[in-house]
Amino acid sequence: MRIARYIGKRLIFILPQLLGIILVSFLLVKMIPGDPAVLMLGPFASDEQLASMRSQLGLDGTILDQFWIYLTGLFEGDLGTSWQTTRPVLEDLLQRFPATLELITLSLLLALLIGIPLGVAAAYFKRSVVKKFSDYYGLLAGALPDFWLGLVLIYFFYTLLNWAPPPLGRMGIAVLAPPPVTNFVIIDSILDGNWAALWSALGHLMLPVITLGVINAGPILKMTQSTMERMLESDFVRYAEMCGLPEGQVIRQAFRNSLPSVVTIVSVLYGFLIGGAVLVEIVFSWGGAGQYAVQGVLNADINPVLGFVLFSAILSLVIYLLVDLIYFTIDPRIRD
Repeated sequence: MRIARYIGKRLIFILPQLLGIILVSFLLVKMIPGDPAVLMLGPFASDEQLASMRSQLGLDGTILDQFWIYLTGLFEGDLGTSWQTTRPVLEDLLQRFPATLELITLSLLLALLIGIPLGVAAAYFKRSVVKKFSDYYGLLAGALPDFWLGLVLIYFFYTLLNWAPPPLGRMGIAVLAPPPVTNFVIIDSILDGNWAALWSALGHLMLPVITLGVINAGPILKMTQSTMERMLESDFVRYAEMCGLPEGQVIRQAFRNSLPSVVTIVSVLYGFLIGGAVLVEIVFSWGGAGQYAVQGVLNADINPVLGFVLFSAILSLVIYLLVDLIYFTIDPRIRD
């Protein structure tokens, strides 16, 4: 019942938060230089044609009038139309967001597999090669640009060694794509039993996942190491060691008390990578949601940008709510 009441209180504030995010995003997007009517009709369009197009786009009113028109359509499930793709923004995002989520989810799983063991080992073996390696790795991961690492991996594993497929999207051109059920290529390939498509999707995921996973393992490593060092020096760990508990059990207890900090950094990274992975998406021609929003900014196509912000905000709020529920599970102090 406590968890249900907590969730209910959080859900009450979701709608006002979304309205505030949409308002701020709308005002900021309107400050982007460029006239959509000119970009759509070209520089040789007449004044009458430009005025007619602005009227069709709802750009002839005040900022508040334009925001009210957008908000009214939003409550009706209409995110507008992208003049670049000539398709509804909702359809574009439902197709492109799974591509981004698939990429960043697998990347964070790889980052966890790298960062957590290295962080625990570095905290426990304070004067060892592992400690020095983790320190240098964390420093290097924080300094390397992800798009540069992606280009280096493409050069070695595709250009020189020919071990990886060409960086031209989520699947090979000659492979028959599975029917779009969830728009997650891996899931749709399994549901369809299309193992050729599954193998092609995993091959195309390899280099971008390694790129983002290696870079984002650095913050996870540092957070795990710092919290584990504090836990290993705490009174309850010293008492457990004095009682003669095995080292493995002591480490597990210390790591369990470090989990809230690790969960926090993972949730922050997940929310950041929704838009922060855009350069990697561009390098690998991924066609994700971040790349879609950047193209909208460059071409004064505001509907894709606002739709991306809305989707990202909803996903971030859901992630933070799930993180709070995880806190309830792993930390008994919060439950009490």
